[in-house]
Amino acid sequence: MLDERAYFLDVSRSATGRAWVDRLDANTSRIAQAISQRTDLSEVLSRIVAGRGIGPDEAESFLNPTIRDLMPDPSTMTAMDKLVARLARAIVDGERVALFGDYDVDGACSCALMSRFLRHFGLDPQVYIPDRIFEGYGPNVAAIDKLIDGGANLIITLDCGTTSDAPITHARSRNVDVLVIDHHLSDFELPEATAIVNPNRPDDVSGLGYLCAAGVTFMVLVAANRELRNVGRSGLPNLMAMLDLVALATVCDVVPLVGLNRAFVLRGLEVARRGNNRGISALALAARINGPLNPYHLGYLIGPRINAGGRIGDAALGTRLLTLDDEHEALAVAARLDELNTERQRIELEAVEEATRVAEAEIGNGDGPPVLVLASENWHAGVVGLIAARLRERFERPAFAIALGPDGTGTGSGRSMPNVDLGRAVIEAVEAGLIPKGGGHAMAAGVTIRSGQLGPFRAHMAEALVAQVSAARAATALPIDAALTARGASPEFVHEVERAGPFGSGNPTPTFVFPAHKAKFAEVVGQGGHVRFTLTSDDGARLKAIAFRAAGQPTGDLLLNAGNDAPLHIAGTLGIDHWQGREQVQLRVVDIAQPPTR
Repeated sequence: MLDERAYFLDVSRSATGRAWVDRLDANTSRIAQAISQRTDLSEVLSRIVAGRGIGPDEAESFLNPTIRDLMPDPSTMTAMDKLVARLARAIVDGERVALFGDYDVDGACSCALMSRFLRHFGLDPQVYIPDRIFEGYGPNVAAIDKLIDGGANLIITLDCGTTSDAPITHARSRNVDVLVIDHHLSDFELPEATAIVNPNRPDDVSGLGYLCAAGVTFMVLVAANRELRNVGRSGLPNLMAMLDLVALATVCDVVPLVGLNRAFVLRGLEVARRGNNRGISALALAARINGPLNPYHLGYLIGPRINAGGRIGDAALGTRLLTLDDEHEALAVAARLDELNTERQRIELEAVEEATRVAEAEIGNGDGPPVLVLASENWHAGVVGLIAARLRERFERPAFAIALGPDGTGTGSGRSMPNVDLGRAVIEAVEAGLIPKGGGHAMAAGVTIRSGQLGPFRAHMAEALVAQVSAARAATALPIDAALTARGASPEFVHEVERAGPFGSGNPTPTFVFPAHKAKFAEVVGQGGHVRFTLTSDDGARLKAIAFRAAGQPTGDLLLNAGNDAPLHIAGTLGIDHWQGREQVQLRVVDIAQPPTR
């Protein structure tokens, strides 16, 4: 807790208004010391490991997570055996199978996993990805009819379906079985599907609710392989070779990188680096990625390009790309997604500027609402999730961005902050009749809403989440893992730190402070208003650095106006750029503070 620790470098209020504190309290510091003494880990790596709740006995397994050790029996998930029995029967009998997926990265990866699995047995599944704007999230009756009329006698929904009562009931009325593979929150009134595997359904006690849909799909395929083996099938697919898809979805869906998820991402990255998936490799080329793939590449370069199809183009492009085996075709689709991503960035920038002005006016000089709920007729429905994410980041509170159509119906997305359960509050709004449709998970949610419902929905979200938001915002002190110098930030040091990865939600990227360093040659670059500069220490060591979207913000103002010789405490995370075969460390700025005057 903040009141138990001294301010790091005496920073009680940074440029972003936060206090800096040591991530480790006295007890955790003792644990870090014990880890260092009992293993060959350096003092800094021991601090990082201890700061993520790992003790001396768990340190080695934390640094080397394996799927073999961490993966439970898939049958611990409710309805798993029933689902895979029906799936295996479809494979053995050569049935016509249709896949209905979500339009985001998790949905695309889940569909690609299932599609590749079925194709291994000679099946050629129909794949349907709904249009984000015209159809919205999840199955709809018209799409179900199209799949059935196309010959499907088994429909599998992936990353959706848990709350799709009417479409699933309609499919069953036409004598077509429906299998649901999902991870979104649900209430006790589940659809009447043939089987629903979802670790977040109320009666599931597997403890796997932190998996994304692709992680759940992988578990289904493991169980399906076992079922097929039991009925005498041989020549089963090598599922480990498809872990690149699981890693991509796990990172992009921002699920906690703990337990089995960490093993999925680590092993999946190893697969991705071999370039077996033509689609992922083509996107890496389109994104001009140098060096071996890492979680940052997946989450910030490859993932957004897959999402671009669902946001402003053909929603099925991402899924199609991830199932291609032809290199030339994959390169063509990846190039199209890259073009769509560039257009998406332009649309997003204009919308974020408008949303920021509206939010600033609503908050004024006071605290403002605990949850921002903003709507506009000018926003493209495909970028509302991105707008919400920018608002959440800028104003440190959950935010919804809603695109209103000509008929007054809105499509919106919300983004939350740690320890604030947005998805549950949205489901409660649906149950209360405040909005017609909505769902999600703790960190992200989607809604369908009519313009006249904005006021009641805004009031409900404020009342439901005010306590959680207040507690979360009170704990916004920036945890610091260690102090470092520009000379100490070598590629070897960064590689050592990466042993505690993959980093992301649930396993935060280590934050280092560079005390009393200077920011030289600061300049604004890129459409997003990034500030690039060279970090220098008194001994002349230099480090490339960038503060993303900092122009016009307190951090950017400080960098641009402090002067070349003004010492600054600069906090950030470290990564490695690869250029012409050379490794170069780059600092990504998180926060800045001026050294207290003595």
